[in-house]
Amino acid sequence: MSTTQSVDDPESFEHRFTTTNGIRLHYVEQGKGPLVLLIHGFPYIWYEWRHQIRTLADAGYRAVAPDLRGYGQSDAPTDVAQYDNFQVVGDLVALIHGLGEYSAVIVGHDIGSKIAYNAVELRPDLFGGLVLVNGAGGPRAAISPSVLFAQMQAASGRRFYIDHFQEPGIADAELNADIYKSLRSALYTVSGSVSEDKRWPASVGNGETILDTLVNPKELPAWLSDQALDYYVAEYRRHGFTPPLNYYRNIARSWEMTVFLNDLKPALPSFYIGGDVDPSNSFNKPAFDVLENSLPNLRGKVVLEGVGHDSAEEKPDVFNKHLLEFLASL
Repeated sequence: MSTTQSVDDPESFEHRFTTTNGIRLHYVEQGKGPLVLLIHGFPYIWYEWRHQIRTLADAGYRAVAPDLRGYGQSDAPTDVAQYDNFQVVGDLVALIHGLGEYSAVIVGHDIGSKIAYNAVELRPDLFGGLVLVNGAGGPRAAISPSVLFAQMQAASGRRFYIDHFQEPGIADAELNADIYKSLRSALYTVSGSVSEDKRWPASVGNGETILDTLVNPKELPAWLSDQALDYYVAEYRRHGFTPPLNYYRNIARSWEMTVFLNDLKPALPSFYIGGDVDPSNSFNKPAFDVLENSLPNLRGKVVLEGVGHDSAEEKPDVFNKHLLEFLASL
């Protein structure tokens, strides 16, 4: 594979498949060396790491970016319960073993940051480093998600977006009606390219749909090409939005099953990278502010100026610099 090929061309990467934890998992791999496992968020796929995969490989790492179950070319179980913390972390553990590896640095973005955090909690023997991207991960909450959502709605008069995602068939229908428009609008609205007055509120008002909270731009920002958007759309058309939304529908269930994680503080070296205009900062701030306590070996917190929810795509050169510096410190 030539490194002169466009980074936006998905066919310029090495695509592989493996059976892990009872499902067929798709992943992209490049390079040799210590394993760096890249966990995407929502609404993304492995492809959000396209700017990092080659950089990591060139720096002497084995970069592996899977499509999580329900996303892209990986299998999508129909049972909602198949998307809880234990199943998803189980996929990653099986993937690591299938790669013939026994240790990895795990990098997680958005809901992938929570998955990465859970992975190091549940299998600390497998991970030598943790990078949280645009999502503070964080320990198990002191109150249940349902109580938290109710408190947020009482305070703002609007329904938190994760609460809106809970009832099967509602947000699914809104987003699946026009997948191109949904992804075009979502990727733009959560980014640093949108004006402050149109920034995503991370909530839904009475009578609104999730699409009513998003802005469909007249033209794409420079960091998101037509080729990149078209690939995202094609991959989401495989399964639609229901499987990705099922992750959010397991938040309460996963919370109930993980009482044993209370007060756990992962001691591995860790790092945070985010954006200063990320709309998720509005609800991630409490976890962000106490990361030094939650992760006693936190090596740093970097907040990129003018960057929204997707640091790895919006400012890949700056992001890669910080990521490589952290990896070198290990």
